[in-house]
Amino acid sequence: MRKLINSFKAFFNYFKEEISFIIENDPAARSFLEVLLLYPGFHAVLWHRVAHFFYRKRLYFLARLISQLVRFFTGIEIHPGAKLGRRILIDHGFGVVIGETAEVGDNVIMFHGVTLGGTGKHKGKRHPTVGNNVIIGAGAKLLGPIKIGNNCKIGANAVVLTDVPDNCTAVGIPARIIPHKSVGDEGCRGKHDKKSFKIKKKALPGAFFHFQVRFHFCYSRCNLPIQIPIRLSELFALQPIAEPRLLVQVSTCG
Repeated sequence: MRKLINSFKAFFNYFKEEISFIIENDPAARSFLEVLLLYPGFHAVLWHRVAHFFYRKRLYFLARLISQLVRFFTGIEIHPGAKLGRRILIDHGFGVVIGETAEVGDNVIMFHGVTLGGTGKHKGKRHPTVGNNVIIGAGAKLLGPIKIGNNCKIGANAVVLTDVPDNCTAVGIPARIIPHKSVGDEGCRGKHDKKSFKIKKKALPGAFFHFQVRFHFCYSRCNLPIQIPIRLSELFALQPIAEPRLLVQVSTCG
């Protein structure tokens, strides 16, 4: 009897936790009852957990039958083999596809049209692993056995083919990685290997300017350009300079 009571408590706590997370992150959600009865993303995740239970028991046909019925009613396809964490919000949801070996962490928000897919026919790990506290924009495609770090944001319609470090944003096709301003470059990729050098030129007769340029290049571990801010300072000096020089400072990430 005590086990039965504990099971009911755990079931109720699950509902409370999941629905509270949805209400907190979706301004359109007005009540507990509305989410419970009318949110397809909540229904899809709930029934996926049932299908995943049968999948782990090697009842593959029954597990797949449940996932296909959920797909028919919600427009969201989650393979029963996928591993989902706690507090998952699939907003709108239509067109979301999550592959068999995909793994999703806790506190993840994804919008309609998101794909966590593979890139080939090989077996084994072939779908993305998504960390905690991640937001995936509408239409984003995460392909292959890549890893998305914690506290990341994936822009709408981005195509992500490489790993994304913690505390970064990925946007574009193919996706380029941008560090969050709140944590700076080191929070996204680690320490910088800074190098600077000067290029001196012969004095030019009648030179009346001092030209200084600073370039900052940041490359992620996958060698994609991240930021290229350019700052021009002291473009024109008020007095002649006998020996103008060009200073180029390059900052790269290891």
